[in-house]
Amino acid sequence: MVDNLIGQVKSSVPKMVTVHPTVLLSVVDHYNRMARETKKRVVGVLLGEYNDFGVLDVTNCYAVPFDEDLNEPSVWFFDHVYHETMYNMMRKIHSKEKIIGWYSSGPKIKKADIEINEILRRYNTNPVLVVIRVQEAEMLGIPTEAYSTKEEVDDNGNVARQFIHLPSSIGATEAEEVGVEHLLRDIKDASKGQLSKDVEDKINALKALAEKLKEMKEYLEGVISKMYRVNSTILSNYQDIFNLLPNLKLDEMVKSFSVKSNDYMHIIYVSTLVRSVLSLHSLITNKVETKEIEAENTRIEKERDDEARKKKEEESKKKVEEHLKKNIE
Repeated sequence: MVDNLIGQVKSSVPKMVTVHPTVLLSVVDHYNRMARETKKRVVGVLLGEYNDFGVLDVTNCYAVPFDEDLNEPSVWFFDHVYHETMYNMMRKIHSKEKIIGWYSSGPKIKKADIEINEILRRYNTNPVLVVIRVQEAEMLGIPTEAYSTKEEVDDNGNVARQFIHLPSSIGATEAEEVGVEHLLRDIKDASKGQLSKDVEDKINALKALAEKLKEMKEYLEGVISKMYRVNSTILSNYQDIFNLLPNLKLDEMVKSFSVKSNDYMHIIYVSTLVRSVLSLHSLITNKVETKEIEAENTRIEKERDDEARKKKEEESKKKVEEHLKKNIE
């Protein structure tokens, strides 16, 4: 039954889910406070807005008390009373933000998530689940995976809700971009050049591609072993990917790849050489300036010593003259 104070949001399944940086920071803080160095996960409610292009902007969130039995997945607790109290306070500040779903620190979907999702359906007809992987230190790709639910009929003719994957991305407003750049100042390595960063990004992209190919292989193996049901949409996407692959058996294609690779390697070689020459020039310039400063300091000290010696000689001469003058008198 829908809460009398909280109206149910009538929504459709979004085409894209965009998660804002403030949400990621809040979820990481929630996890570090409640479940760090444990096998537990944290759960909370997502707030946001639907735009006119079918994109769901997840702009805010708050934590909700949650607990589950690790040995018995069907035993769990979601404090919906706390959730309703929090939302009633949150909407006084951000009236445009609606309940659009919930988040989990995952890292994977669990058996009880369908039942938890049914609780959120009291407040939104099509809530989304965003799994935010906060445990993985070295992560490839974005740390979010979005899901919605739809009714499906199994082999026995029973109707049940199943999670479906939704495209997700990381987006930010102009103010959030400024804040994120400020936070990243202490993380970025200033000693690395732009070329090194670009190469590192390319390496990470290739690693992410390898992980995706591994997931595709595992899915096909699962279909062959009848662990998963055949999904014609997924197989159609596989076929489209294979059709878009270039034919590397053509001599012209091989030559084009070789020329492009050689161009990239030439640019990298020249850039590294120029950087080395500039570093060497800066080192030599620094040594020359250091020697000039040392010579100048030596000259100044010598002049001071000469002035002090002359002053002592003048004082001694003056004392001798005064002594002679007294003797004459």
